[in-house]
Amino acid sequence: MKKRLWLMLSILFLTACSGQFSSNDNEKLMRLAVATPEERSLTQGLYKFAEIVEKETNGSIKIQVYPNGVLGGDREVFEGLQLGFIEGTTISTGPVAQFAERFSVFDLPFLFPNVEVAYEFLDGPMGQDILNDLNDQGVVGLNYWENGFRHLTNNVREVTSVEDLKGLKIRTLENSLHIDIWRQLGANPTPMAFTELFAGLQQGVVDGQENPAGNVTTSNFFEVQNYITKTNHIYNASVFMISAEFWDTLSADEKEIMTKASEEAKEYQRKLNQEEDMLAFELLSAEGMTITELTEEEQQRFFDQVQPIYEKYSVQLGEEFVDELIEEIQLSYESKMATMQ
Repeated sequence: MKKRLWLMLSILFLTACSGQFSSNDNEKLMRLAVATPEERSLTQGLYKFAEIVEKETNGSIKIQVYPNGVLGGDREVFEGLQLGFIEGTTISTGPVAQFAERFSVFDLPFLFPNVEVAYEFLDGPMGQDILNDLNDQGVVGLNYWENGFRHLTNNVREVTSVEDLKGLKIRTLENSLHIDIWRQLGANPTPMAFTELFAGLQQGVVDGQENPAGNVTTSNFFEVQNYITKTNHIYNASVFMISAEFWDTLSADEKEIMTKASEEAKEYQRKLNQEEDMLAFELLSAEGMTITELTEEEQQRFFDQVQPIYEKYSVQLGEEFVDELIEEIQLSYESKMATMQ
């Protein structure tokens, strides 16, 4: 209850300070909140969405973007959508799974072999069907943006093998599947909000964390971390969502504009994220971080080590559902490999 009150007061204060209260009764205000910094591709995707919507509605919908977690972490922002205090956001599938369980399937380790296969699946029938699970949460899921492949950083030692993970205190998302993955790999997982992470690393509350390279650079984790290992252990999609309460106030034309804008913003953000990822590793190297690539043998060992995760969550999410999903991903991968030969 205290968090909800804080969230509502924060929004009222920030909205008033930014001059976003409108005297025009025909003008709609849409607040987009996100935990990532302003320069991160996910935040830039929200700015692009805002630009398109304001242009296409001739300014009848005004959009304000709140980056840097100023309206709370992922959980608080999602709850803000449910309560109608926040109108839109993009959040990784891990935190979303706390509210809609089937999203957990996207965080199964080493599920997607590359971004092309991920895009095809997420934009296809099964990916869209899972978005519909949000309807029961008072949220409308429009599509999937990209956080990227997650990698491990730490400040204790270079990680070149599964054994090197033993005993490391690793910050994870506030998500049981992520916690189970790192426990299975021999680390000590510690769930923590992204907005608290830099301080946690700086103060030694945790030894390391796992995130896409873009988050490591834009959040300056390289200042408190010496090592990064390209684990690619999870491809992290980021769900673009709108509050159902706000969605229901829109006309049919406005909904169509929102839907088209979300697709344009998705394509823009994914491309930007790919560029950001490439440049991020160059920056991390220049900042003195030791960058480690796992050998094929070690990649296989990591994969073998987490197989109990598949067994546990297949039972929890439904074996038929998980089997169908894995089969579709495998067929997509084989098809793309065949066209390359």
